[in-house]
Amino acid sequence: MPAPERIPPGSLTAVELLDLLAKGELTVRGQVREASNAVLFCSVAYEDQEADCVYKPVAGERPLWDFPDGTLAQREVAAYEVSEATGWGLVPPTVLRDGPFGQGMVQLWIEGDPSVSLLALVEDEVPGEGWKAVGLAQVGEDRTALLVHADDVRLRRLAVLDAVINNGDRKGGHLLPAPDGRLYAIDHGVTFNVDDKLRTLLWGWAGEPLPEEALEVLARLAASLAPGAPLATRLAELITPDEIAAVRSRVAALRASGHHPEPSGQWPAIPWPPV
Repeated sequence: MPAPERIPPGSLTAVELLDLLAKGELTVRGQVREASNAVLFCSVAYEDQEADCVYKPVAGERPLWDFPDGTLAQREVAAYEVSEATGWGLVPPTVLRDGPFGQGMVQLWIEGDPSVSLLALVEDEVPGEGWKAVGLAQVGEDRTALLVHADDVRLRRLAVLDAVINNGDRKGGHLLPAPDGRLYAIDHGVTFNVDDKLRTLLWGWAGEPLPEEALEVLARLAASLAPGAPLATRLAELITPDEIAAVRSRVAALRASGHHPEPSGQWPAIPWPPV
C-alpha cells in the first residue's frame, strides 16, 4: 500500500479536513513540553491523505478550580464552532474523538510564520502607527515595559471572538500568523465560563466602537444561537445550557453597547505570563 500523501493545510476544504481529523489514524510523534496540560504532536492519516495535528486527551487535563473536570477538550471544539459561525475562520479545524489515550481534542497543526511580529514590549510609548497599547508588563525584577499589539483587523476580529466565548487566557503564544497571511488562534480550553473571565493581550480596542463588520457578525451569531438553531444545537453537545445562555447574553451585551468590552477591574485583565 502506498504511503499517504502529506497535504498542505490549504489544499483541502474545511469539511475534508474535519473528516481527516475525525476518522484518520493518529500516531503520536512527540509532546509539547511547555504546555500545562498534555499536548501531543501527532500525524493523522486517512485513506491517501496525511497531516500534522495536536491531540489533547481529556485524561491529560489538569484540574481547575473554576471549570468542571474533563471539559477543556469540549470547550476547544466549541470555540472552533463559534469561530466558524462568525465566518472569520480564526480557529484551526478541531474535532472531539477517541485517540491513543482516550477521548480528546484533535486540531490541525498550524506552522506559524516566525517573521511576523504581532506583539512587542517597548520602553515608554507605542512605537508609531500600527500598534495599540495594552498595558505594563513585568520584564524583570525591577523593570516594566509597555506591552503593545498590532493594530490589525485579524486581531480585532479575534478580540471580538474572545469576548463572545469569554476567553480566560489569550496569550501571545496562542497567536499563529500563517505564511499565507491568515491568523489562527489556539488554546481555547478555558472558555465559555458563565462568569466573566475575559483575560487577554488584545485590550488595545477596549471601549472603542465595534466595526460594522463585527456588528453584522454578532447579529448572525445571535440568530444562530437561538434555541433550535444550528450553532445552539451543536454547542448543546459540548457545553452546558447555562453556558450557552451566557454566550447569548454576551452577544446581546456587545450588540447593545456597540463597543469593545473593557476590563472588569475584578482581577488582572492580562494573563501571566503574557506570552
